[in-house]
Amino acid sequence: MTRRWLVAGVLFGILWMFVRGAALTPRGLLGSFLFGLAVGMPVAYVFRRLYEERANLGRTATISLYIVFYILAFSKEIVVANIDVAYRTLVPWSAIEPQVILIPLRVETAFGVTTIANSITLTPGTVTMDHDPDENALYVHVIDGRDIDAVVEPIRDWEDYALHIFDERLNPGDEAPEIRIHPPDYPPEPKSAADPLEHLASREEEDSDE
Repeated sequence: MTRRWLVAGVLFGILWMFVRGAALTPRGLLGSFLFGLAVGMPVAYVFRRLYEERANLGRTATISLYIVFYILAFSKEIVVANIDVAYRTLVPWSAIEPQVILIPLRVETAFGVTTIANSITLTPGTVTMDHDPDENALYVHVIDGRDIDAVVEPIRDWEDYALHIFDERLNPGDEAPEIRIHPPDYPPEPKSAADPLEHLASREEEDSDE
């Protein structure tokens, strides 16, 4: 066990290497890391109260490994999806069958759900439309819904890594919930956010009752 702010400072230094785009030479990588460390350590110390006092280095290393796996899997899908969308754009007669599917998730934490939802939206050809908190499921619009399994497969791979990263209740080996094609005759009603006008109306009604 070690102090968490020290671990955060080191991670800031590593993150700076990627943000800065350090030259792939020992000197370039070391210089970029040391600069990120010099900036990241004071920042991590100032905000140390936001972290738990101690960190498990073994778990931190494991999480870091799964983060790398997640980034690699996500990057691969970005490349594949870009090529697919470019092909469909350049070949007008290619079949496109848009569809909305409901994908129940195994991740349950806010960070886990948000990570998966944003990853879907950032991937060309798919957009996260809404989150159903009652079913813990995402409404996802896909550019071609003829092969739903092919659409969901990379999402399940991301979810496997996210289950480790966010220390979720379920494990990657647990059976994934069944996906459903949303009825095509009407769009899903938003459930994750209430109508602000309705919220204001209810507040005004409560104030008048008082």
